[in-house]
Amino acid sequence: MDPRDTAPDSWEQEDDVEATIDGQLESAFTTLNVNAKPFVPNVNAAEFVPAFGLKAHPGNPNVQQGGCSAALWDLLFVSPVENGDAEMTTEEPWDQKEVEPSEEEPGGGVCVDRGPEGPDETAPEMMEEEEEVLVPKVPPTQPDAPKKEHINVVFIGHVDAGKSTIGGQIMYLTGMVDKRTLEKYEREAKEKNRETWYLSWALDTNQEERDKGKTVEVGRAYFETDKKHFTILDAPGHKSFVPNMIGGASQADLAVLVISARKGEFETGFEKGGQTREHAMLAKTAGVKHLIVLVNKMDDPTVNWSLERYEECKEKLVPFLKKVGFNPKKDIHFMPCSGLTGANLKEPTNMCSWYTGLPFIPHLDSLPNFNRSSDGPVRLPIVDKYKDMGTVILGKLESGSISKAQQLVMMPNRHVVEVLSLLSDDVETDDAGPGENLKLRLKGIEEEEILPGFILCNAENLCHSGRTFDAQIVIIEHKSIICPGYNAVLHIHTCIEEVQITALICLVDKKTGEKSKTRPRFVKQDQVCIARLRTAGTICLETFKDFPQMGRFTLRDEGVCAYISIILSV
Repeated sequence: MDPRDTAPDSWEQEDDVEATIDGQLESAFTTLNVNAKPFVPNVNAAEFVPAFGLKAHPGNPNVQQGGCSAALWDLLFVSPVENGDAEMTTEEPWDQKEVEPSEEEPGGGVCVDRGPEGPDETAPEMMEEEEEVLVPKVPPTQPDAPKKEHINVVFIGHVDAGKSTIGGQIMYLTGMVDKRTLEKYEREAKEKNRETWYLSWALDTNQEERDKGKTVEVGRAYFETDKKHFTILDAPGHKSFVPNMIGGASQADLAVLVISARKGEFETGFEKGGQTREHAMLAKTAGVKHLIVLVNKMDDPTVNWSLERYEECKEKLVPFLKKVGFNPKKDIHFMPCSGLTGANLKEPTNMCSWYTGLPFIPHLDSLPNFNRSSDGPVRLPIVDKYKDMGTVILGKLESGSISKAQQLVMMPNRHVVEVLSLLSDDVETDDAGPGENLKLRLKGIEEEEILPGFILCNAENLCHSGRTFDAQIVIIEHKSIICPGYNAVLHIHTCIEEVQITALICLVDKKTGEKSKTRPRFVKQDQVCIARLRTAGTICLETFKDFPQMGRFTLRDEGVCAYISIILSV
């Protein structure tokens, strides 16, 4: 029986066992080719072929394996080929791997067949190396990633205007969803007699949303053009889910207001109870500077790409958007399209010869870059959090930059946390700049201790937190008067909190900006006032002058968004 396979009677004997093995090795090494050329590791080599393997190249399975056991052969050649692409991308493990055989003997002394022990010993090493190699599969795409500017686009509008369908169509046109997946969705949708919904299923992923055809959560997807990297935020259009929509709009740089040109649908969306008005107002409050209005469903039989209907929708919308605060000449761009057929989204369509502008995706690409300063204070409002091997938070970095292992402070609780890992749009990276959607894994805080609306800051420059502040409020739609003691729901960045107006300080003249000398007893619709507000709990906020993204808020009452406001002092 082979002495290597049995345990020694006493551990003193183990030296003898090792001595016998060494003796066997010495006899085996005498058969080596001493005159072989010295082995020089080549990092860019296709694969490592030792001297014995030159006779039987792994590419040719019919040739006999030159004097090497089948197990060792498999181990040396088959496993690297399995994940060869991963091994090529990482240089370090290769260096270590090639130095090992060359240390023994210039000719590559590993080829000695050492019975059952050889493969068993090397297998764990190989496994470890494979594990190391598999980790960095995603980052090689990283070097060219920061060149593209990150832009978040939120799709807003009334229920059934076609937001998710347009989002799904864009993902298909830019190659983010393959044809096969869409065909599968189409089949499934047909079974439910909902064949026109299949494109929206690319963004409405859960069963409830698909069954009812309504978006509930804010859907997320990515697509890239030649110059920019876009994140689609597909906001729900239904009245009940406006809080979710506000969370989506607060992360956006650019809003796309989708309206349906179909007879009757545009009117419902735009009247008092419709969501078109409310969403446009919320987008402005959330800090969206540029608005693209997509007049969808132009291919509908009631419309048939008619210029009259397009102009009619435009005429009704412009005065309202102006009232909310958008400049029709600079901030708003109208374009016709069809989400279901994809007309005028990527390529111009011959159906609509009267529209001379760029289609939707090229227009997004041609927009000027956003000015973002990466040297400002770190501000990351938290949108969501969950547990996954630690505490993971999601949010958009509004200013500053974050890197791995950085120490940050969670406001308003003042928890000191450390960044363990950092994902930007699901790709792991070492640092991130403003405007990026991030997932951070944090150390030093439990998931239960975080709420949406908390802010990550750097310790040198914390954000303000408090309960009482003064703000300028514009009352856009409210049926009765407002007096001190009035309660509403406050939406500021990603935070939702109950708030009470404790005092009205003065009225502001809309045209001249003059403030009234006396305190008003009440304010009504279309007036602007400065009021003192008090929230139920402590929230993070900044003045509008210092930090616009965190100094704007909306007040909602009875499910209707009635006021837009900016913070003057905290």
